Amino acid sequence: MSLLYRRCAGMDVHKKSITVCVRVRGLRGRSETETACFGTFTQQLQEMVEWLKARQIRHVAMESTGVYWKPVWNVLESSAWKFDLLLVNPQQVRALPGKKTDREDSRRISRYLQQGLLRGSFVPPEATRQLRELTRRRTHLEGDRNRVINRIGRLLETANVKLGSVLSNIVGKSGRAILNAIAGGEKNPEVLASYTVGRVKCTPQELAQALEGRYDHHLRWLLRESLADLDALDRRVGAVELRIGELTAGQREVIGRLCTLPGVDVTTAYTLLAEIGTDMSRFPDAKHLASWAGLCPGNAESGGKRFSGRTRKGDRYLRRILIQNAWAVAHMKDCALTALFFRVAAHAGMKKAAMAVAHRILVLAYYILRDGVEYREAGGDYYDRKNPAQTVKRLTRRLERIGFEVALKPKKTGQQEGHRSAPPPDQTCKRCNAWGIACIHARPRPILKPKKVSD
Repeated sequence: MSLLYRRCAGMDVHKKSITVCVRVRGLRGRSETETACFGTFTQQLQEMVEWLKARQIRHVAMESTGVYWKPVWNVLESSAWKFDLLLVNPQQVRALPGKKTDREDSRRISRYLQQGLLRGSFVPPEATRQLRELTRRRTHLEGDRNRVINRIGRLLETANVKLGSVLSNIVGKSGRAILNAIAGGEKNPEVLASYTVGRVKCTPQELAQALEGRYDHHLRWLLRESLADLDALDRRVGAVELRIGELTAGQREVIGRLCTLPGVDVTTAYTLLAEIGTDMSRFPDAKHLASWAGLCPGNAESGGKRFSGRTRKGDRYLRRILIQNAWAVAHMKDCALTALFFRVAAHAGMKKAAMAVAHRILVLAYYILRDGVEYREAGGDYYDRKNPAQTVKRLTRRLERIGFEVALKPKKTGQQEGHRSAPPPDQTCKRCNAWGIACIHARPRPILKPKKVSD
């Protein structure tokens, strides 16, 4: 087998030690190996860098073992001796039974690297990694915040207070005002019902009935503690969002283009930037990006039979927020992604439809970041216009099944009786002009005939 590198090194990384194997191809074509073990303190990692530099090693591969590879990566990345680093999924270098030692692992990694058999994982630059840490911290804080809100809801239920049955958000403006009043000592349901802010769906009588409960000192103390936790988390989320805004100040234009996607807001936009970055050259195409994120069906086929299409484990932060956006898209109107959702849901179910829409959003985001373009809405009837003949057959069969006899007649084009023809595409709105069709949003004006004047 041909060798890709003449000199390289493989590392088996652990919490307290690192085993490094240097592999050098000799003049006679045989590869010679040298193995050493180092600690994981910063000074010991610097000694490892000098040891590699003395042997003129540039290409280094290591396993992605938890978070223990990150200190090693940071030292090698910031070294003046430029290394070509490769982070490898442990599944690619899994040892055979009976041959599992630190030295054997490092030798196997170095041999695979020298032969070009390893495929590196995506490691974004340092600025993107910092943004990623902030967005993930925000996700964890939002999870803590939701747990506190659920804890408040359970606390109210134990006191016979059914606030969650009449308000969709118990910590919204109205709900928070009522909770503060309860924590302050108010017990009268009619007075508590008067603390609503703006409009609520329930009537004042229903709200007063829901607020008739068992109020005591213990409930008020627990409620004050939970509200204090909620306020602290709100401040921490606000601080993280402020820091995210500072790091993404130079990417406002990119975030604006990502926000043109249906269902994508600023939070989703900077999460996309944090998880995949702005350099799409790291992914060969959009399909590879979707596979990396775990938003495409798995491949399991043998003997011409296809087995489970369960999705692989990918970036759970990116996958979760895109699926949340997919559920939001399902409630939109006149949207091509909404039409895609219900087309898939009709034969595969709602969950797979959400996965399909999340996949489509990520693919569209890939082209937006790669080509510097914006999303152009195709409309809710996109699939009907894509194959008109099939749409006609489907709708005809549907009408015939409920007892109608359908006779199709093509629509007249051009000058019609009493109306002018629609204007050409270049004089219509941007959406219809992008489709290359006559405008369907503006109604044609009727032809005004002059009135007859009597003598």
